Amino acid sequence: MLINNNKIFHRKKITAVFFLCTAVFLLLFVRLVYLMVWRADHYSQLADELHERERSIKAARGRILDRNGTVLADNKTVCTISVIHNQVEDPEEVIEVLSRELDLSEEYVRKRVEKYSSMERIKSNVDKTVGDKIREYDLAGVKVDEDYKRYYPYGELASKVLGFTGADNQGIIGLEVVYEEILQGEPGTILTVTDAKGIEVEESGERRIEPVSGDSLSISLDVNIQSYATQLAKQAMATKEADSVSILVMNPKNGEILAMVNVPEFDLNNPYEIPEEALPRVTAKEETDQEAGLVPEISVTQEELSQEETQEILNSVWRNGCINDTYEPGSTFKIITAAAGLEEGVVATDSTFSCPGYIIVDDRKIRCHKVAGHGAETFVQATMNSCNPVFITVGLRLGLDNYYEYFEQFGLMEKTGIDLPGEAGTIMHKKEDMGNVELATVSFGQSFQITPIQLLTTAASIVNGGNRVTPHFGVKTLDSEGNVKEILEYPVQEGIVSEETSAIMREMLEMVVSEGSGKNGKIEGFRIGGKTATSQTLPRDSGRYIASFIGFAPADDPEVMALAIVNNPHGVYYGGQVAAPIVRQLFENILPYLGIMGYNQ
Repeated sequence: MLINNNKIFHRKKITAVFFLCTAVFLLLFVRLVYLMVWRADHYSQLADELHERERSIKAARGRILDRNGTVLADNKTVCTISVIHNQVEDPEEVIEVLSRELDLSEEYVRKRVEKYSSMERIKSNVDKTVGDKIREYDLAGVKVDEDYKRYYPYGELASKVLGFTGADNQGIIGLEVVYEEILQGEPGTILTVTDAKGIEVEESGERRIEPVSGDSLSISLDVNIQSYATQLAKQAMATKEADSVSILVMNPKNGEILAMVNVPEFDLNNPYEIPEEALPRVTAKEETDQEAGLVPEISVTQEELSQEETQEILNSVWRNGCINDTYEPGSTFKIITAAAGLEEGVVATDSTFSCPGYIIVDDRKIRCHKVAGHGAETFVQATMNSCNPVFITVGLRLGLDNYYEYFEQFGLMEKTGIDLPGEAGTIMHKKEDMGNVELATVSFGQSFQITPIQLLTTAASIVNGGNRVTPHFGVKTLDSEGNVKEILEYPVQEGIVSEETSAIMREMLEMVVSEGSGKNGKIEGFRIGGKTATSQTLPRDSGRYIASFIGFAPADDPEVMALAIVNNPHGVYYGGQVAAPIVRQLFENILPYLGIMGYNQ
């Protein structure tokens, strides 16, 4: 009986195992059919990918064009040279040819040729003629792929505005980085099939996914105005031995920037090469002329600098002073104080004052630039004379709360929103930390700092009818065929001041140029408005000054506005004598160019 039970149990066990194996087989069969039929394409693709080598193709970056269609940033065809270790048949020949043609050390090339990797880049941004020559050697394992390098036809012109790209063709500074998404395009791919050893299967050829070019950017900058403004800035820097000169030119009605100059500039095609004037200087002791008492200085070469020193200098060279740096505006800021006073009604054009050459605020004696004083004068005359005591009086009449409110109303506590990176904000006293003395100094443009673009934008908003515009370069984007894809728009805040106040300010500032401190900005036959400034840098006893002038034309209906700033001029340093002539010369040339006619024409 026990034996029969064992046999029955054994048969059941065999049957169970049979059915289990059958079930497993059926499941495997179904899975196999599923993979071979329904998922065949997917796994076939994976198999192909295991034997495919991928090489990237850079997309042509969109061009940057000025307002007239002149190309400011373009693309130049270059080559990237790479090696595939498993495909190299004669390593010594490859090393010898590449080191010679690419002007690289044999050690550098050997290290990369002998490296076990799917692909090793030897050098990018190689001139196309060199790339074509290497291709003619037909070296196994050496790949010559064409791509693009950014090229700037005008060299250093508007360098701190346009910016430049890195080795990967991505924007680093300036418009290149702000409009990266528009300009960059989509890279393509070259796919080649390899065998198990990583050697390309020639019969399979190449599969290409073509790159998509980036869109072009049309900007408001005018290459002719930018070129002339740069010429004037360089002349002023040389004749006045200044540290730097900045010039801004803008359409005050819509915020379009026609020129932005910051000299010294740098070469956009060689952005990592430090300009001669930016290199540090050291005393050449061995060349000292003992008899003449001369201790000459020589420039340190870039090769002598450490990596940290080089980068620090380059960051300074690339810095856009018009938007990245702040300064005490001095008397040009009286435009803001005057507008606030008129708007609030604490002063009128015929209000009378007496200037003895100073004013006492609390326990502080604050002097006028004219030591003897201006005597009796109206508010219009005080503006023409740029009289500090009068503007301090207007500021005190407004009071701290009102003045601070207008400061915010005019947009001075916010950034302008310009389409360039790194815009600095206004450095202003906290309201709770301000007393009468601080209010007094702010009223005539001292003890706080703003950027040049902020000053120009605020002044434009005051004389254009009271509309706070957004300064900008970007106007529209274009496809590869030159068709307009998008018109770029920017916010405008209306009602900064009333139209009445704006009209009064235009008249007063025209008198500053026609009869007052800004007479060196006057152009016969044209109505020019403006304001001069001479501010002292900290510390006050440094003997360093900033001369500036802001001007606009025509005075009754401004279509163009300019600001010139000369940092640390030697000799005469007054804004009316140093900066006003710069704007005058600029306007003499660009007003006819822009079609702005004088009243005698």
